[in-house]
Amino acid sequence: MRNFFLILLILLLSACGEPEMPSPYHAIDVSWQHAQADFQLTDFNGKPRSLLDFRGKVVVLFFGYTHCPEVCPTTLADLAQVMRLLGKDADRVQVLFVTLDPERDSPELLAKFVPSFDTSFLGLYGDTQATAQAAKAFGVNYVKQYDKHGGYTLDHTDGIYLLGLRGKPLLLSPYGQRAEQLVQDIRLLLAIGR
Repeated sequence: MRNFFLILLILLLSACGEPEMPSPYHAIDVSWQHAQADFQLTDFNGKPRSLLDFRGKVVVLFFGYTHCPEVCPTTLADLAQVMRLLGKDADRVQVLFVTLDPERDSPELLAKFVPSFDTSFLGLYGDTQATAQAAKAFGVNYVKQYDKHGGYTLDHTDGIYLLGLRGKPLLLSPYGQRAEQLVQDIRLLLAIGR
């Protein structure tokens, strides 16, 4: 009788929930958390931009700043490698770099820095308020860390966002994820056409 109840309990517990299918992506789906994420920024050519401008392309979105000592240039170099690995599919992908440091990152500086990694990359900026709103929409945190000479660096969230062709799903790839895994996720987003 004891074994019967044990088996019954196991069957009941296993039937309590729907089995979850493993995600086909290497990145984490954060669509539920940032369902309305967007921005109102300006590109380094002076053109106002929002996510709607990039519909029909997979958007690769990274928040950083040009004076970043390591994470930002490393990430942009990795994304340039991703674009090379994508081959012809790279034409259907737009990498966007959003500065978190509008005080120092002028449009002219962004126009030199961002395309130096890949000429198709686009740098975006806004005033302090627009920058904060864009960062908040994607759950990006950043804070100035001042040094003894009055200069500063920014501690900031360092993930890469991937958005499907129609803005969904919204995936978050951690810093340092292998280029091959990003390529696989981007190709999957291109294939599903969402």
